[in-house]
Amino acid sequence: MSFSSDIKQEISQLEFTEGKARALLSALFLSRASLNWSNGRTWLSFQTQNASIAKLVFRVLKNEYDVDVQIATIKRMNLKKNNTYRLIVQSKANDILEDLGILRQGGLYNTPPYTIVRSEKNARAFMQGLFLASGSINSPKTTNYHMELNVPSQDLAIMAVKILDRFYIPAKITLRKQQYIVYTKAGDKIADFLRLLGANQSLFLFEDARIQRDFYNQLTRLDNCEVANEMKTQKAAKDQLYWIAVIEQSHQKVSDKIAHVMAARKKNPEASNVELCDEIYLMYGETITKSGMKHRMTKIKELAQTFLEANPDFVLEPTNVALQQEANDIQEDVDLDGELELDLESDFDSSISFTDGISLSQTNGNPDLLGPSFASEREKDEKNSQ
Repeated sequence: MSFSSDIKQEISQLEFTEGKARALLSALFLSRASLNWSNGRTWLSFQTQNASIAKLVFRVLKNEYDVDVQIATIKRMNLKKNNTYRLIVQSKANDILEDLGILRQGGLYNTPPYTIVRSEKNARAFMQGLFLASGSINSPKTTNYHMELNVPSQDLAIMAVKILDRFYIPAKITLRKQQYIVYTKAGDKIADFLRLLGANQSLFLFEDARIQRDFYNQLTRLDNCEVANEMKTQKAAKDQLYWIAVIEQSHQKVSDKIAHVMAARKKNPEASNVELCDEIYLMYGETITKSGMKHRMTKIKELAQTFLEANPDFVLEPTNVALQQEANDIQEDVDLDGELELDLESDFDSSISFTDGISLSQTNGNPDLLGPSFASEREKDEKNSQ
């Protein structure tokens, strides 16, 4: 069963007596019933494809007007093969319509008199009847929320909108295939409409699905915002590093506050402005607000742009903060000022003789300068290789 069918079945199980019964039947008959004349006889006919609605109308007519109601089942041979239930009232048809305010001295009317829907409970029953006759609500699992009432006349559509407005449920009217559609697309207002209909179980299902969807949608929006903010921060940091490089290579003099910001940005190339504020406090003990950081970054941008406008031929030398930092770390690990000590016994072959007093720095890669002993060894190797 569809979500709308579940709602209608739940409404059909409610009790309707006296004024509420009149309002319910008035809405149902205005939407679905027909008055027939044949051979001097008048009878009332009402048909629906929902068995629970047929049972409700049968029960209310028997209880309120004590009439004989005939039920006929029409089986269709189309693809859906839904049964159509027709209820026929042959006696007291005119009396029933007059009591419901549909048949008056001027003839048949498209709307009931205001006395039928004056009270809140009767107005609620009238909207229940309109929904049972021709209402539908999309399943909360679908992508869009939509509730509509399909009514046969414009006057009845306007009346339905006014009643909904009494319960703070705004609705609109549109024309579709010669039928007037009263609809709303707001999820919270559809929930209020379900509460108005008294379909509590369907309301819980609708609200549960709506809360879950809103929760996941909110998470998705937050993730998208975080990604967008991160990309924006990285782009801003890249531009700021470019301005800093221009200022440094142009050898411009800046204040200590600007210099602190430049140093903090170079040390933290991917940090946001708020994180830079914390970094400056750790590096220099200076407290700076987010607006203050933004003001200093604007100053750095103005200095760089002013220099570039005055020097259009200026070419920025490529720099890489990460590689420069790595080179500095390597330079700190290697002591270039210390003396290079060699352990001749462990680092060189003992067969090489250094008796001729020639140091390694004097050979310049020429093995012949190492003495006759090394030359004789080389000749032996060449003969062996041949």
